[in-house]
Amino acid sequence: MTGRRIWLCADDYGISRSVNAAIRDLIARGRLNATSVMTAAPHFDAAEAKALDDLNAGTPHAALGLHVTLTGPFKPLSEDFRPLDHDHFLPLNKMMRAAMARRLNLERLTIEIATQVEAFAAAFGRPPDFIDGHQHVHLFPQVRDAVLKVAGEAAPRAWVRQCGRARGAERLHLKKELVLDVLSLAFRRKARRLGVATNPAFAGAYDFGGKRTFASLFPRFLTGLPDGGLIMCHPGFVDAELKRLDPLTDQREREFAYFSSDEFSRALGERGVTLATP
Repeated sequence: MTGRRIWLCADDYGISRSVNAAIRDLIARGRLNATSVMTAAPHFDAAEAKALDDLNAGTPHAALGLHVTLTGPFKPLSEDFRPLDHDHFLPLNKMMRAAMARRLNLERLTIEIATQVEAFAAAFGRPPDFIDGHQHVHLFPQVRDAVLKVAGEAAPRAWVRQCGRARGAERLHLKKELVLDVLSLAFRRKARRLGVATNPAFAGAYDFGGKRTFASLFPRFLTGLPDGGLIMCHPGFVDAELKRLDPLTDQREREFAYFSSDEFSRALGERGVTLATP
């Protein structure tokens, strides 16, 4: 499969200033072409938004999306959001259980997601180019209903991330991959009914604590990925604030090093893959 143009999206812009700086550096050097922004994160503000948006002055270098955030340790932007855990969103496992049991308040979900979209539009002067979810929360029952409703109404030109693998993708035999495939089936069906666009395929999930190097994993993400497919990544620099907010730390620096390397460029070139133009 040659001549493919893909999206390489760095998640979590806003989680810490060190992660923000690393993402901007890779975009400026043409090593990423998309990033998703956590408007509910503590290190997303007007200055961080401007620094990112300035990279698209003149010729666009990156698609900018909203990283819908609904899990702790982050806090809601809207008033009266429920359920909460000491003023924070629920942890991922509790949020997933509540969604699967359909115990979430759809109205409050919709208001919170719309508020995050509004915060993005206020920061960048336009709706997001795409929408996805921190820790894939946007795929959960009830949450997907709210995300797709808001996307269709507030960002009608945006596409929304589905996390199903391509048919020809190389399997890494991870439980996470199977869960994402299953959740994405219902997500895609609902998106089609509502006329909301989605990416054709997804890659990038792996065992962050595993023994495989990122350099050995990344070429496998490209296997079977079609034109327009998306690879999720998490490059960044580590600082004390990141350690406080997220367990994914040193692996971010390993991803950053790989995307900065000639090995990354060779992996794309050998497979006839380029980064899509925003």
